Amino acid sequence: MKIGAVFPHLEIGHDPVVIRDWAQAAEEIGYSHLLVYDHVIGAVHEGREPKLWGPYTEESSFHELFVLFGFFAACTQRVGLASGVLILPQRQTVLVAKQAAEVDILSGGRLRLGVGTGWNYVEYDSLNEKFTNRGRRQIEQVELLRKLWQEPVVSYEGEYHKVERAGLKPLPGRQIPIWFGGFSDVVFKRAAEIGDGFIFGSGQKENLEAMNLLQAHLETNGRNIDEFGVEALLNYQSGPDKWAEEVQAWQDVGAEYVSMRGMALRGQGEGLKSPQEHIDILSTYWDVVGELSD
Repeated sequence: MKIGAVFPHLEIGHDPVVIRDWAQAAEEIGYSHLLVYDHVIGAVHEGREPKLWGPYTEESSFHELFVLFGFFAACTQRVGLASGVLILPQRQTVLVAKQAAEVDILSGGRLRLGVGTGWNYVEYDSLNEKFTNRGRRQIEQVELLRKLWQEPVVSYEGEYHKVERAGLKPLPGRQIPIWFGGFSDVVFKRAAEIGDGFIFGSGQKENLEAMNLLQAHLETNGRNIDEFGVEALLNYQSGPDKWAEEVQAWQDVGAEYVSMRGMALRGQGEGLKSPQEHIDILSTYWDVVGELSD
């Protein structure tokens, strides 16, 4: 089992020394990868129609994902860098291909690109992208990303993209893994059809139930779970009595990855009180579950 740590964007603060210390502590302790969430801007929820249902507002702090990965690539040597998840359809596909390729090159092949469609239509509008067709565009984006990472010169024309005899340089030298994340059956189906893996980001009970749906879609597509990546995000707030049990439950269903999330979800209280606590809990959690790691 590969055990990672979720970057605590809401509570880590903005001090680059603290952020560096968190990443280096995770690597030194033995965590296999650092998983980072993505939002570009937050939005005021009040007075919106349709309503914004997601957990983040204009008060929520996010560090830009690719810039942060560049920072992590420079201050660490071994840990993987996973997006969990990049909201792909609100970003320009060719630019994502370039940014991801550069992170992968400069980190020595450590990137795993998790993608999703998101929920914040205000963010889409602000980035001049269409919210209502995001699922269909994401399918085409994944196809184009893979072509751009493999072929030095690409000619591509789809419903939403056109590239005429152009390409990236330097190329990453491999197909960067593209995983999916989300909470609906349509996302599980899409991942089973075109993804390299899936990241489950809800609670333990909901995630394990969703795993059954994903497995059914993999079987429909003639794919073996052993050749498909699975990661689940586990909550520090579950408490030390449940930490090892939760990791073991995912090991039992064939998952290769889990990540510890130190930020409190809705209904779990206010979370930790300081950035230093987020560094400290890396050791606290590892002392209980580290023996289950590869």
